[in-house]
Amino acid sequence: MKHDTGEPKIYLLPNLMTAGNLCCGFFAVLTIFKGMEVANASGSYDFSLAYSYYQDAILLIFGSCLFDLLDGRLARMGGKESPFGQEFDSIADVVSFGMAPAMLVSKAVLFNLEAKVGWAIAFIYLLCGAMRLARFNCLAMMPKKEGASMDFRGIPIPMAAGFIASVTFLLIHLSKTDQDLGAWNYVLGAAMLGLSALMISNVEYPSFKKVGMTSKGSLWGIVAGACVILLLFNEQTRWYTPVVIFSLYLIYGLIRPWLSKRWRHNIEEALDEDEC
Repeated sequence: MKHDTGEPKIYLLPNLMTAGNLCCGFFAVLTIFKGMEVANASGSYDFSLAYSYYQDAILLIFGSCLFDLLDGRLARMGGKESPFGQEFDSIADVVSFGMAPAMLVSKAVLFNLEAKVGWAIAFIYLLCGAMRLARFNCLAMMPKKEGASMDFRGIPIPMAAGFIASVTFLLIHLSKTDQDLGAWNYVLGAAMLGLSALMISNVEYPSFKKVGMTSKGSLWGIVAGACVILLLFNEQTRWYTPVVIFSLYLIYGLIRPWLSKRWRHNIEEALDEDEC
């Protein structure tokens, strides 16, 4: 007979994916620091010297998004969800989707603003992201009512980080050696504040937690997915495609309450219905 040792259950594959998420976030932060060091080497901040480092950091944040997508899927598919995995995932998310994007935007885009303003915007984003994760964990521990919604309350921090990273990815590609991003400094600063509020809001976003290997799909869905992959690997469109993907999710949550149940069902059915 096995005795309870008091240790939490730690499942290998889901937590390895979470470790991958944290690893990408950690190296994203290190890469941003390296970019800052190189940019300041001449005594004044030269964005053109740090361009490649910031671009690499964004790719690492996208890598964190992929690992974060996989850890939850593997846990649910194998019935291996656990309190340890949930807490570990939240800690990794604070680094990968809170700290890394906040540092990235403050140095890659908002550096032309007053220093204190740029850092304040970045910290507010980080703070709201951490509070959103804490609220999510508290809600997850509460008893579930039968038929309760599986939707997220507030935009998930990985999607918020994906949006910020994808917009920054596009902006630094367009600007490259041009340090003056003009009005984009204010646009992205306002976007970060808006996302900060959205993360701790009560706006509901679909979680698609039922999506798995046995989820129903359609021929058109496969074609659409293949087109997205092609666009991501195409040299001309890869800079714009992530912005479109994350923007569609962000906007959908905002307009979702005004859509009819039929429209919502048609939009979400293909991704949120398990095969019998």
